[in-house]
Amino acid sequence: MARKMLIDGELDKANEAESHYDFDLFVIGAGSGGVRASRFSAQNGAKVAICELPFHPISSEVIGGVGGTCVIRGCVPKKILVYGASFGPELEHEEMIEISVLLLKISALLSLLFSLLTWLDARNYGWDVNEKIDFNWKKLLQKKTEEINRLNGIYKRLLSGAGVKLFEGEGRVIGPNEVEVIQLDGTKISYSAKHILIATGSRAQRLPIPGQELGITSDEALSLEELPKHAVILGGGYIAVEFASIWRGMGAKVDLFYRKDLPLRGFDDEMREVVAKNLEGRGIKLHPSTNLKELSKTEGGVKVLTDHGEEIVADVVLFATGRTPNSKRLNLEAVGVELDKAGAIKVNQYSQTNMPSIWAIGDVTNRMNLTPVALMEGTCFAVCSPEILALTSMFVSNTVFGGKPMAPDYSNIACAVFCIPPLSVVGLSEQEAVEKAKGDILIFTSTFNPMKNTISGRQEKTMMKLVVDAETDKVLGASMCGPDAAEIMQGIAIALKCGATKAQFESTVGIHPSAAEEFVTMRSATRRVSAGTAKPRTNL
Repeated sequence: MARKMLIDGELDKANEAESHYDFDLFVIGAGSGGVRASRFSAQNGAKVAICELPFHPISSEVIGGVGGTCVIRGCVPKKILVYGASFGPELEHEEMIEISVLLLKISALLSLLFSLLTWLDARNYGWDVNEKIDFNWKKLLQKKTEEINRLNGIYKRLLSGAGVKLFEGEGRVIGPNEVEVIQLDGTKISYSAKHILIATGSRAQRLPIPGQELGITSDEALSLEELPKHAVILGGGYIAVEFASIWRGMGAKVDLFYRKDLPLRGFDDEMREVVAKNLEGRGIKLHPSTNLKELSKTEGGVKVLTDHGEEIVADVVLFATGRTPNSKRLNLEAVGVELDKAGAIKVNQYSQTNMPSIWAIGDVTNRMNLTPVALMEGTCFAVCSPEILALTSMFVSNTVFGGKPMAPDYSNIACAVFCIPPLSVVGLSEQEAVEKAKGDILIFTSTFNPMKNTISGRQEKTMMKLVVDAETDKVLGASMCGPDAAEIMQGIAIALKCGATKAQFESTVGIHPSAAEEFVTMRSATRRVSAGTAKPRTNL
């Protein structure tokens, strides 16, 4: 974008031209992306309003809440439950350790001290550690609710502090520059805006089978009144394996059904095998290549009929079968905004729709559906989009100037699946690298028993993997399944973003003793894979 400047007279005319709008920017959806975009736009001087549905832990077409899915019924409450579930197996293993043996070794004494700290923390996550180990689901649920209420308040204060006007109600687009807000009492008020940003996210969906109403989604799973004794989960993605780990860690019997031969389609095949092995090792019964055909109500619970003719009765059936964009009630097609077949809003590289004044970010565009990605898209929209640069720059030092627009960069974005233990990845999987490579690919792996397990006795291996371009030595991808995987992978992601080579990894001195040091000590390639190999082999 060419640099722009306006003299005082031209600036006055420009301001007069914009003054007939109620707002410079109106955002529909106050999740992570919408809040970020509105705050940053307001901080740059724009007059901004944002609209969000009333708060409730379980979402619907007319219920939501400031903070969005991640804060209220997604990442945050789920991670709290993961923390809670992790204590169960930890406490069971610590209970089996003989104190008299521990006192013989300094390292074992440290393990005992750690155990005591674990017990103290565990109490706040619903675990009662006295003569026996008990779990209080309702106590943890209360803690979870308190936390999301706290975060909901923080998000509201962030908006207020940035000068963003918050409307509570349902927003819909009724023109290229007009938004209608249906307030809580049913009255409708319309507002005009120079730019409209859609950031309404997505919503969990059920599988369309007979009896689907007897199942629940992740929304309800985070707010169940009672902890299930037996849960059936359908799905092989993030949500499915995470809730399988959560409920199993809290003592429930779990059956996990998925259509493919391994869970977590789209991740590195070798790491998928590790996750499946760990899930089974923790007592979760896996049902690969299996779908649910019908649900029915019985005296003992919900009866599940599979496409193989198998019948199971469970307390809860969770549909973890994907999410759908929240675009249905926005009136977008009526005003000419293009959607794809799934209902996602079509946008260009700058998050702009086919209508120049209407933009969209986050899950509602179905690009890369992660909270940090929505934050990135919101930042790029507010700070770097061509139209917004021209708009917000009017309010800076009374001078209009533009800079080079920046499109979101979707390369080397790290992510994590918070199963127990977690999986975290960044960059290309082995399969993706082989498919895209022009030359050979080097694979470096390390599988080991975490130091903590040598004392607790748990037989669960950690696995790390690096994917390297054999010709350039550039690290193309990294993955890890094991304790603290997400914490470690965030640092690895920075290295990949900077274009690090395998030699640079090896020249880095490791932290000892730590699991993370394995990423800089893997010096011998496990295998060399030629470009275009149909299915790279693994060591598992």
